[in-house]
Amino acid sequence: MIPLAGYRAEHFRLAVEGAVATITLDRPERKNPLTFESYAELGALFRAAVREEQVKVFVLAGAGGNFCSGGDVHEIIGPLIERDTKGLMQFTAMTGELVKAMRACPQPIIAAVDGVAAGAGAILAMSADLRLATPRAKVAFLFNRVGLAGCDMGACAILPRIIGQGRASELLYLGRSMTAEEGHAWGFFNAVHAAEELAGKAAALAREIAEGPSFGHAMTKRMLQMEWAMSVEQAIEAEAVAQALCMTTGDFRRAYEAFAAKQRPVFKGD
Repeated sequence: MIPLAGYRAEHFRLAVEGAVATITLDRPERKNPLTFESYAELGALFRAAVREEQVKVFVLAGAGGNFCSGGDVHEIIGPLIERDTKGLMQFTAMTGELVKAMRACPQPIIAAVDGVAAGAGAILAMSADLRLATPRAKVAFLFNRVGLAGCDMGACAILPRIIGQGRASELLYLGRSMTAEEGHAWGFFNAVHAAEELAGKAAALAREIAEGPSFGHAMTKRMLQMEWAMSVEQAIEAEAVAQALCMTTGDFRRAYEAFAAKQRPVFKGD
């Protein structure tokens, strides 16, 4: 595995600064659509992040004032019309794999959403752990607009858990855009910042998280996902095991020693 700091991405931009890796979808002339190749490379990168030691947090953004317009109409939608059922299943499995990879990677992912986040772009934002927006952000799960169901790439499972069943149903049935104001009020966006501040705010949030206990953050992310399918009793038992494991780390000992010395702890992720 090549460390991400030395990885040369082919279908997006990747910049690693310290413990933060920023992925930028970079086809601004078409609002940064995804292609077969970028789907696959993004999925592979997030899967490989399980073994990454330097990067503690990811930021996912788009270039040129937009986040992502979804699957490229000419490079994806057109060719799909010609595929048989087996070929279509291969495609939908690959797109779902990207979401599974984002949820399985131990690092928190921050989506910095400016402008359009539509279709698969909305799914990318949804699949992140935290989401920041600009006032002009518009998120649209517009699958029904092209004759498809709203149940794409985990939308029917994940979106209701973020904004509620009724609001998710509205967006998935109508395919309309959710404004930044709505997204913030509904809990989809954690904060809304001016467009010129978005990158800096996302980077600052990423650095703050990266300074924390990375093993603990990875466990939090895992439990947030696993506990969807647990009863409260099962969740409490699972968290007892998870927290006991965190107590075996050097970070836990360093935090105690720093507290005793009235100092700020420095976490190292071990």
